[in-house]
Amino acid sequence: MRVIRVRHRNQTFYASLVDEKNVQCLNKNLDLNEPIPLSEIQLLPVVWPTKIVCIGINYRGHAEELGLPVPEEPMLFLKPPSSVIGNGQPIILPRMSSRVDYEGELAIVIGQSCRNASLEDAKACVFGYACANDITARDLQKRDGQYGRCKGFDTFCPVGPWIETEVGDPGALNIATRVNGEIKQNANTSDMVFSPLELVSFISRVMTLLPGDVVLTGTPPGIGQIHEADEVRVEIENVGLLINVVASESGSTGSAVLQ
Repeated sequence: MRVIRVRHRNQTFYASLVDEKNVQCLNKNLDLNEPIPLSEIQLLPVVWPTKIVCIGINYRGHAEELGLPVPEEPMLFLKPPSSVIGNGQPIILPRMSSRVDYEGELAIVIGQSCRNASLEDAKACVFGYACANDITARDLQKRDGQYGRCKGFDTFCPVGPWIETEVGDPGALNIATRVNGEIKQNANTSDMVFSPLELVSFISRVMTLLPGDVVLTGTPPGIGQIHEADEVRVEIENVGLLINVVASESGSTGSAVLQ
């Protein structure tokens, strides 16, 4: 099932895509039982998390390209919820950075509260999966030695185009990133050091994961810079295709607003 987040008649809710023209409300309390035409809804970013937990160096190929050892435990950092944008919304290049990179990733969306979860428990806590892009101001990452600023700008976490609830094996998916049609990253989630469910279990032993929270599972090799007017596509097998264009901060009318 492909799940999106929408606004309809001043109500915000999750809906499933029925076909190319209609959605079905998933909130039974709203008494919206008939399919709703896409033309009557406003599409919102598919997630509204309390936190975005990210994993560093989780592909063997990425560790190799950086000349770094494979981690013995997952390396965690956070992105703020205000960094989230949806499919089709622009990635804004901040004026204080001269080097911004794409990082295509598989995102896990949590469906129920998750604390001290076993692998089996972790599977039950996952609502679905989405495509994501862990946008990074690389020059600021090197300058700061910390991830708060370089990963935390508004628009630095595109997620979408929907949440796919029926993926099969998330540890065996092709993942590709294209910039202006040219393939930049091309790998498989089987190259992950820690599988998606291992990550959920590990994180839940550190912090409680809440419904709607997002886990970014790391990026494969091939990271690189993006520029104004670029089109970035992250495509994951059996999950979806996330498309965002790049704009400069000076040319934008304002930062992205979560709704």
